[in-house]
Amino acid sequence: METVILAVVIAVVVLGALGGLVVGSRRKKPLPPPPTSVPDITAPPAEPHVGDEAETPRDEPRRTIEEVDLPDGSAPVAVEEPPVLEVPEPTAGRLVRLRSRLSRSQSALGQGLLTLLSREHLDEDTWEEIEEILLTADVGVAPTQELVDALRERVKVLGTRTPQELRALLREELLKLVGTDVDRTVKTEPEDRKPGIVMVVGVNGTGKTTTTGKLARVLVADGRTVVLGAADTFRAAAADQLQTWGERVGAHTVRGPEAGDPASVAFDAVKEGKEMGVDVVLIDTAGRLHTKTGLMDELGKVKRVVEKHAPLDEILLVLDATTGQNGLVQARVFAEVVDITGIVLTKLDGTAKGGIVVAVQRELGVPVKLIGLGEGADDLAPFEPEAFVDALIGD
Repeated sequence: METVILAVVIAVVVLGALGGLVVGSRRKKPLPPPPTSVPDITAPPAEPHVGDEAETPRDEPRRTIEEVDLPDGSAPVAVEEPPVLEVPEPTAGRLVRLRSRLSRSQSALGQGLLTLLSREHLDEDTWEEIEEILLTADVGVAPTQELVDALRERVKVLGTRTPQELRALLREELLKLVGTDVDRTVKTEPEDRKPGIVMVVGVNGTGKTTTTGKLARVLVADGRTVVLGAADTFRAAAADQLQTWGERVGAHTVRGPEAGDPASVAFDAVKEGKEMGVDVVLIDTAGRLHTKTGLMDELGKVKRVVEKHAPLDEILLVLDATTGQNGLVQARVFAEVVDITGIVLTKLDGTAKGGIVVAVQRELGVPVKLIGLGEGADDLAPFEPEAFVDALIGD
């Protein structure tokens, strides 16, 4: 019995010691430092919370409606200013001003011919070289033969040849090939109605939409008012591009939904042009691959739909002068689908093949009416045979 009591006493003592150790260890843990300042929980928050009601400060007297200043309308109101319209460069004599660009790329033709014709003895080898220069410049086989035959006869009669005489002779014969008795005016002013209607066609990549925009500038520079029809609905950027060209000179652009019906857009453009009383409606069509029969048929549809309003005054075919003889293949196909009335040759400053002017006119039986001589907005010029030939052969 005594042993049991002793064991209980020892157990109680051991448990008490262990409890003291635990309590002591807990007391040794450091307490967090006291706050340096006690926030005033009665102070209002620095900023109102969402949902708090705004309240007039109690120390400010309330004002009646008569005492409150109301706006008198004198404060300036921001008004969006219309875009500043550009003033296109006058078209009269534009080709003469751009002559240096043309002459830089065409000198191989004119100067090459003058150099060969200046030889003391013009043998068969020399005449073959003259033919080669003309063919390389894309003049075409038949026109080349005509020019060589005429030069042979004139040189034989002339006998002694001074540089001035040779230049005059060559200028005269080249002008015959290019043609000076053809009406190259872009028809935009029908006598019995308004507006004049011009449709622009061509293969992708020839600069067709850009040319349409530049043509609008040519017409505005000549005092005409213009509506643009963005009937190239297959290329997303085409309508935006054309509208930008129009905005620069104050021409209204009619456009439709992307991938919409081109004929519908063309029809609406003529309709709005009539309602607005403008002088000219320019219709930019989608770039057609001349090998795609379906697309070419659709181009014919655009023409037929537009003619429900009035006959087309001009159908201008845009050709890239750097494509050379391939451009003639394109021209033939387009001429079969729509009645081409005039040609626009672009990028003529970037090629030495100025003879394409002669070749394409012979192929289609229609004149070159406009030529592009650079990337600038006013680098589209009415075609002037005299200025063109003078640029070919130089001073």
